Amino acid sequence: MSELGSEELDEEGEIDIGEYEGDRNEAGERHGRGRARLPNGDTYEGSYEFGKRHGQGIYRFKNGARYTGEYVRNKKHGQGTFIYPDGSRYEGEWADDQRHGYGVYYYVNNDTYTGEWFAHQRHGQGTYFYAETGSKYVGTWVNGRQEGAAELIHLNHRYQGKFLNKNPVGPGKYVFDVGCEQHGEYRLADMDRGEEEEEEELLATVVPKWKATEITELALWTPTLPKEPTSTDGPGQEGPGAEGTGAPGEEAQALLEGFKGEMEMRPGGEDADVLREEGREYDQDEFHYDMEEGNINFEEEETRQSDRQD
Repeated sequence: MSELGSEELDEEGEIDIGEYEGDRNEAGERHGRGRARLPNGDTYEGSYEFGKRHGQGIYRFKNGARYTGEYVRNKKHGQGTFIYPDGSRYEGEWADDQRHGYGVYYYVNNDTYTGEWFAHQRHGQGTYFYAETGSKYVGTWVNGRQEGAAELIHLNHRYQGKFLNKNPVGPGKYVFDVGCEQHGEYRLADMDRGEEEEEEELLATVVPKWKATEITELALWTPTLPKEPTSTDGPGQEGPGAEGTGAPGEEAQALLEGFKGEMEMRPGGEDADVLREEGREYDQDEFHYDMEEGNINFEEEETRQSDRQD
């Protein structure tokens, strides 16, 4: 996952040094439209009020960074776009010189975050899109980290549950596009207890482990249509509402029988579309969660029936 890759850049306060061309008030303060070149090489062009940047303006840093947006008494406040030296940019709301409110951050690796900000950090409801895998996290953020109820959506399956410190925790479920759900729980992997320093080091690298409990069958939803009286209901005739409840139901039943077998997900996001041959019993799977790659790596424990008789 890409983090905010650019350090915040400080703007110099407006003082009566450097170069300035523009409007002034009766007291000689910069007031109205003007252009200033600051002693550190930065430039500002825009509105002033009583000697301070106030209103719409463009602040250009000497290293190539640029802010275009609203100011209130020398601070970024309101709507604005900040382009950072590494090419990443933020478009959205500002308060007291910090990202605050609703905004979109475009990262150098083409990831994006769209949602709420508080005191310069992702905080509240937001969506993070992973450009490399096509996955996205939709849910709650606390102080820049994924935490709370959320949904992690991959190309052909999704996980719904709770997150803590960027990792899934507790009960949850995987919903597969093939039409089934796998319920289970994320647990911290067991580890040997050693010295306190060793425990702290292990806790920093521990990865939650998924323990599956059951797979629920496919449930087809069909609208309930009122039955109309018919004078002739004989063989070969279909009553009202029969369309959509005949052959499709048989196909669904056949698909359900397939789900009684064992499901396998492969690393890289190729998941439950691989169904085992008939006769195998489903057993619980354990796999590791990889937040950044959007992959699920299984360690399978398979229970097979005895070979079929000829």
